[in-house]
Amino acid sequence: MRVFVTGASGHIGSAVIPELIGAGHEVVGLARTDASAAVVSALGAAVHRGSLDDLDSLREAVAASDGVIHLAFKHEELNAGDLEGPLGADLSAIDAMGEALAGTGKPFVGTSGTIPLAFGGVEGVATEADILPAGPRIDAENAVIAFAERGVRSSVVRLPPLVHSPLDHTGYTPALISFARQKGKAGYPGDGSNRWAAGHSLDAARLYRLAIEAAPAGSRLHAVGDEGVPFREIAEVVGSNLGVPAASIAPEEIVDYFEFLAFFVSLDNPASSTLTQELLDWQPTHPGLVDDLNEGHYFPI
Repeated sequence: MRVFVTGASGHIGSAVIPELIGAGHEVVGLARTDASAAVVSALGAAVHRGSLDDLDSLREAVAASDGVIHLAFKHEELNAGDLEGPLGADLSAIDAMGEALAGTGKPFVGTSGTIPLAFGGVEGVATEADILPAGPRIDAENAVIAFAERGVRSSVVRLPPLVHSPLDHTGYTPALISFARQKGKAGYPGDGSNRWAAGHSLDAARLYRLAIEAAPAGSRLHAVGDEGVPFREIAEVVGSNLGVPAASIAPEEIVDYFEFLAFFVSLDNPASSTLTQELLDWQPTHPGLVDDLNEGHYFPI
């Protein structure tokens, strides 16, 4: 299968491309810059120059492919406080790629997250069966799934907030470590009892491969290994590795300490992957969050 991958040079893309190539697929990766193109090429994929804003280029790449994995998102703009721009660009890109696939029966694997479920009011352990009508990132998820009714074998992988591995240099895990290093304490909100789901990058990559190969149209999938790690435990492990104390962050200090994560750091977001495991015979096999943190690769300066 010739697979077009957006976000090919990023954290998840750097795991997905080798996973696909190792399974015998041909990969074409979207690259906006020369640096991104060099990364994609080094991973063994062909390069398609373009961006999420170049819709004609996206349509061209999709038309020449047997399937699409959409990983790209303007995270830097979102973290800088621009909510509408990245969300709008994502929806436009999904619409363009989905239109190019309509009626072909080809697979289209999109990306969402488990955190939006908690933000949208899902309580307790979130499952693949939890569906929200609208919301940030949820709109994109629903747009991908809707193409199942238009002759596309579309599915969505929901990533947990903490996707970790030695490949992770820009995600929420290194952000939490950076905050602790800069501020001399590993913070957790309130009593730290709220839980965040987590998963290993390589387990997520394998799920994306299985999704493009075999996920039924309309599937929502969870790339979750750890169902829910208490935030206080995460802070304690980070603090132990940095040699700083774990400390509760008071409500009035949340924004100052957690910066761009302040908006949702207090959410309780445990999530299950039981249905995903049953559907695609996928199981997490790589280290969980705490073991991965204690391997030490996150902490050298």
